[in-house]
Amino acid sequence: MCGMVGYLGSVEGCNLLNSMAERITHRGPDDSGVWLDGAAGIALAHQRLSIVDLSPAGHQPMVSASGRYVIVFNGEIYNHLEMRGELEKQSRVSSTTKEAGAKNHWRGHSDTETLLAGFEVWGIETTLKKTVGMFAIALWDREEKVLTLARDRMGEKPLYYGFQNKTFLFGSELKALKAHPNFLGEIDRDVLCLYLRHCYIPAPYSIYKGIKKLLPGTYLQVRLGDDASSHALTPKVYWSLADVAAQGVAAPFEGSDTDVIGALDSQLRQSIGLQMVADVPLGAFLSGGVDSSAVVALMQAQSMRPVKTFSIGFDEAGYNEAVYAKAVAQHLGTEHTELYLSAAEAMAVIPLLGKIYDEPFSDSSQIPTFLVSQMAKQDVTVSLSGDAGDELFCGYNRYGLADHWGRIEKAPVGVRKLVSNVIDLIQSETWDGVFQQISKFKKMPDNMGNKLGKFARVMKSDTIQDAYFSLVSEIDGSKQIVIGATEAETWLRQVGMNASFQDAKQHMMFMDAMTYLPDDILVKVDRAAMANSLETRVPFLDHRVVELAWRLPTAMKMHEGKTKWILRQVLYQYVPQQLIERPKAGFSIPLGDWLRGPLRDWGESLLDEQRLKHDGYFNIHFVRELWGAHLAGRHNHQSLLWSILMFQIWLKETN
Repeated sequence: MCGMVGYLGSVEGCNLLNSMAERITHRGPDDSGVWLDGAAGIALAHQRLSIVDLSPAGHQPMVSASGRYVIVFNGEIYNHLEMRGELEKQSRVSSTTKEAGAKNHWRGHSDTETLLAGFEVWGIETTLKKTVGMFAIALWDREEKVLTLARDRMGEKPLYYGFQNKTFLFGSELKALKAHPNFLGEIDRDVLCLYLRHCYIPAPYSIYKGIKKLLPGTYLQVRLGDDASSHALTPKVYWSLADVAAQGVAAPFEGSDTDVIGALDSQLRQSIGLQMVADVPLGAFLSGGVDSSAVVALMQAQSMRPVKTFSIGFDEAGYNEAVYAKAVAQHLGTEHTELYLSAAEAMAVIPLLGKIYDEPFSDSSQIPTFLVSQMAKQDVTVSLSGDAGDELFCGYNRYGLADHWGRIEKAPVGVRKLVSNVIDLIQSETWDGVFQQISKFKKMPDNMGNKLGKFARVMKSDTIQDAYFSLVSEIDGSKQIVIGATEAETWLRQVGMNASFQDAKQHMMFMDAMTYLPDDILVKVDRAAMANSLETRVPFLDHRVVELAWRLPTAMKMHEGKTKWILRQVLYQYVPQQLIERPKAGFSIPLGDWLRGPLRDWGESLLDEQRLKHDGYFNIHFVRELWGAHLAGRHNHQSLLWSILMFQIWLKETN
């Protein structure tokens, strides 16, 4: 995993390019390089985190064997040795001039060199389709004078691009683009509204006007002389999750439960086995939940030595899962490291968040994610993660809404809204206290007050699509908070229930995999890990695992109210059921309490009335009322306040 940046336009020499690359040294501290062609107007720079082929033969920017292509590449191609074998076989049986160029006298064993050879022999789209991996690629064709940008199928690796003052900029992080003198940096207030709604900025938007994120599974091509209105800025799709989902639902897996368990076990083993290949120390994050435990169990089953595993714990009740991770680690025999953090240690990360996340981002689990990455980096350079299990195997509690919507819908709208208003009158902490008393007699999940608040939103909804949208929205009417804004349109808001899907659960999983997964979960992990120069890999996002998951009937994912049923059956072949079965909990921190306590002065400084007036982005009266209600304990506004605070700290960092 690395970082890359470049531009197409008037080339100003190595000093500027080096300055841009230095902004992302954390993504690749082991090596760096630049490549320029002033006549062609192209400049490429790369920061390398050496994972495979640690020798100079893996240095980037890399020129292809024929000299036609130059590449900077962030990511890993897990099947590149298989691709090499295919290229070598093809070169032996071919006599054409084009393919003879790939009679590879390989310079090293990096996946970068394999990609270049593939582009020369198979072309761009065919090569992308042959890959199994995660990547963001910038490829310059010296013959055709065309720049190609490409992103992996599910959006693991980031790639920003856009025109600024007729210069086309692109790179792994915005901070590298901002180092170019033509960068305008105009904040898009309409996108700021979207951020407040979702706690992240949905692709293809970025916080800046004129800069976009390349969508997963696409590539685009740009020529010198193109402009922002050019057709070249329309990405081309080489892999579509929508097509995969539709085809999977139309042609489901046929076989017994045993057959399905065996097929999923085999496919996950293959994915994890490929992702365990590295020339540097490797480990895994372990929370003790279904997803990370499944990844670690299948790692350990294929390893001759104990796998290194890492977990973070908190002393606050209801926020600590380290004890469960430790139990799973002991059963599997991993080399486990855990770190219990004080509130002070966790809060010390907060001033860094604006710089780490590069644009406003307010999933508060960013803090423990950064800290577990920091801890893991002390022992390993690569860590596998259990992310994406929820989106593929029906893991979020909100998916259960589909089973109850019919009964909710039958209740008169007036009655539902009355119930919702009554729930909202009582603060979530009060509800938590009520449920804590009930839990003395009957076990109750944590954070019931927050769950009840979400239920209140659902009760107001007219359709299940509206109910889903309310659950993935922090606030409705965010334009009332942002001055001079109208919330930008998104695919998430426009799309209706897809006729390809048989039930609402499939629709919700699809929507989450298209939006929340790449724009929140994968952003969170990428930035937190790369800030510590740690590569993360997500085995569930091997596209063959994704394709198999979409062939599995929903009843095998959520079965008799149990989420991720089929994945649990795979896991229980390696880990006893009693070590896993417990209410689902997030990777969270006691944020609401911190904002009223040790973070109160920090929050007040960022939400000061004069400061808000000077910045000019937020409705001052609304924000101050929100802050006051939270401090007084009248309502728990922690999520929305955190979004506003994260914007404020990001704005402070950028100014």
